[in-house]
Amino acid sequence: MKNKIKEQYMAYILEHGHEPESIYKFAKKLKIEESEFYDNYNSFKQINAEFWKHLVEETIADIRKEEVYESYSVREKLLSFLFTLIENAKHNRSYILKISEKLEKPFAMKPNADFHQAKEVFLDFMNELVVFGQETREIEPRTIPFLTSKYPDLVWMLVLAIIDFWINDDSRLFEKTDTLIEKSVNTTMDWLGRTPFDSLLDLGKFLYQNKK
Repeated sequence: MKNKIKEQYMAYILEHGHEPESIYKFAKKLKIEESEFYDNYNSFKQINAEFWKHLVEETIADIRKEEVYESYSVREKLLSFLFTLIENAKHNRSYILKISEKLEKPFAMKPNADFHQAKEVFLDFMNELVVFGQETREIEPRTIPFLTSKYPDLVWMLVLAIIDFWINDDSRLFEKTDTLIEKSVNTTMDWLGRTPFDSLLDLGKFLYQNKK
């Protein structure tokens, strides 16, 4: 029943360009009791939130199926995730365009409840990449002020920014989005890795510990 409700809700959005007037009318259209809807979802917003969650889960599952995935660097895993996310999103672009109309923009800077479930899934994935990246020295651990623990949240903001950009991308085959993904991941990984600032901090730390 849950899948039926979700599929019919998405179909309604695509056919009418907006969500149903009420859960009561939607349930009537499906020829089910209103209580049956509430047995599966508490609102239309929850269906949208589940859609974003499943999109992220599907993307992570897809890239992990790749034979070469385990040999990828953090940079390559992040690129693979973002390219695959957009590729998967294309299958439901019309639906995404409609449900995103009511969301506050820019996505990365606004607290949209629709993305909360998807964010939790992504944070678990990104935390794994951070641990792996510290082991391979691709990611520099920074303890002050607990910056390393914030890396997944910062990268999630990048994910939302890319989705937002893709929604408005009118280039052929979404080429501009592809370029944005490459440039933003390269910049992010350069920042997460060791920088001249880290060398400066090390120097300052050494001088402080050895001052007379």
